[in-house]
Amino acid sequence: MLFAAKEKGQGLVEYALILVLIAVVVIAVLSLMGPAIANIFQEIMQYLA
Repeated sequence: MLFAAKEKGQGLVEYALILVLIAVVVIAVLSLMGPAIANIFQEIMQYLA
C-alpha cells in the first residue's frame, strides 16, 4: 500500500513531463512555421476582402 501512492505520483510526474515536452515541440514548430502560416492567412484575408 505504501508503494501505490509513490507509483501514482510518479505516473503523474511522467504525464506532466510528456505534456511539457509536447508544449515545447509545439512552440518550436509554431515559431519556425509562424511566418509561413501568417502569409497563408494574409493571402486568405486578401482574397476575401
